[in-house]
Amino acid sequence: MAPWVSFLELSLSLLCFVVFYYFHIRSKRKNPVIPLDWPLVGMLPALLGNLHRLHEWITSLLTAGHLNFLFTGPPRSGMQFFVTADPANVRHVFTSNFSNYPKGPDFDDIFDILGGGIFTADGESWRRQRAKAQLLMSSSSFRGFVSRYSRDKVESSLLPVLSNFAMTGKAFDLQDVFLRLTFDTTTTLVFGVDPGCLAAGMPDVPFARAMDDAMSVLLLRHVVPMKWWKLARRLGIGYERKMAMAWRTIDKFVADTIAKRRAEKARRGIEGSADLLSSYINDDEDEVDAFLRDTTVNLMLAGRDTTGSALSWFFYLLTQNPRVVAKILHELETVKQGTCTGPDGMVSFDLDELGKLTYLHAALCESLRLYPPVPQELKEAVAGDVLPSGHEVRGGDKVLVWLYAMGRMEEVWGNDCREFRPERWVAEDGQRVRYVPSYRFMSFNSGPRTCLGKDMAFVQLKAAAAAVVWNFEVEAVAGHVVEPKLSIILHMKNGFMATVRRRQQQAAA
Repeated sequence: MAPWVSFLELSLSLLCFVVFYYFHIRSKRKNPVIPLDWPLVGMLPALLGNLHRLHEWITSLLTAGHLNFLFTGPPRSGMQFFVTADPANVRHVFTSNFSNYPKGPDFDDIFDILGGGIFTADGESWRRQRAKAQLLMSSSSFRGFVSRYSRDKVESSLLPVLSNFAMTGKAFDLQDVFLRLTFDTTTTLVFGVDPGCLAAGMPDVPFARAMDDAMSVLLLRHVVPMKWWKLARRLGIGYERKMAMAWRTIDKFVADTIAKRRAEKARRGIEGSADLLSSYINDDEDEVDAFLRDTTVNLMLAGRDTTGSALSWFFYLLTQNPRVVAKILHELETVKQGTCTGPDGMVSFDLDELGKLTYLHAALCESLRLYPPVPQELKEAVAGDVLPSGHEVRGGDKVLVWLYAMGRMEEVWGNDCREFRPERWVAEDGQRVRYVPSYRFMSFNSGPRTCLGKDMAFVQLKAAAAAVVWNFEVEAVAGHVVEPKLSIILHMKNGFMATVRRRQQQAAA
């Protein structure tokens, strides 16, 4: 018999086996939404097939699984995840049994570009770094610096850029504008250097582009078997080649900035500088450059992309909900005495006054609930455990909390969970923001790892949001598709194309 005939018979036999096995396991499934668990590859085919709509796919699985779902990848691939959106499980993992769920060694491998900084550190190293960061970030000098610079940057850069777009009437990518704003702001707060991303002409900044490239690769590492992407990293091919190039660019910028700061200190001292890098150097001038590099890169990741993402989704939601815009404008009317009007008639607000506004804060929280800047959190169990949901976790198992899905769970937020309704955050007296525990609203993490920059983030968000809402009408470009990007940060895949025009009463004034 010819060899090709034998090969054909073998292929047909294999095809018949796959077809029969498919129908067999499908008949055994209790829920048709749950993907098939194939031999050798597990649920990986379903994951790859839904990668373009990953967040909504995971949301559908968690809805079908009543807040919990076990994903199994190929054997020995390290891709077995217990995925949850159950607040009780979150409280257990992030607070009650915190010591049993560190980031884990796999997390270190995935986020290798962050080195040993606070974002990836565990145990004593994390406690030491957090205590030091908390001390520096809670100082009155730094908090004052954040408020002053956030308002100044909105006045001097953001409003003029939007005013130019308003005069031309052309559509532009509002997400790009917000990411440039928050990159300049965060780089200044962390390094004391304004890279000028929001300058006239919107220049390309290699450091900013490198951060973007690194973030996109980090999420791919979550959904590809570890052995695959490690091999690509070793060979320097594909997306891992992009990561290597981004890493070099980031390291060069950070090393040059640290060297300049040390030279300034040696020449004339930097005691008057309130940025975090200067504070770290002043606190301990013998701090090694490797620590300063890891610390500052971690702080950049925590501050820049998250705030820019939050502003983008906030204004996208406002364009869909004009009633919310009207209520924010009405509330801003109450603090006009704290405004500053520029020569072109545009207004910025006193941040202490904005801190008193309940509805603005509620609207920002509601946007963060639906579009959390960090859409998932990964933990790894040290020892076996039983979660409040009744599911067993073995030592070494990974627990993946999907924040994006949690905001869309009826069992957590009610039947209107997909609606943008800031009123759910307002207390009955209408004067206070309703308390929601962090294990239910995880946009700033939960438990001992709760974000140290939460207050700083709200200062920046309110400074930009209030000024833009008061001075401009923002309209989304009809037909432009807005959807989440495949990234470790919840960016918009296609950007946010919009037009702006001056509000009539402001233009008249």
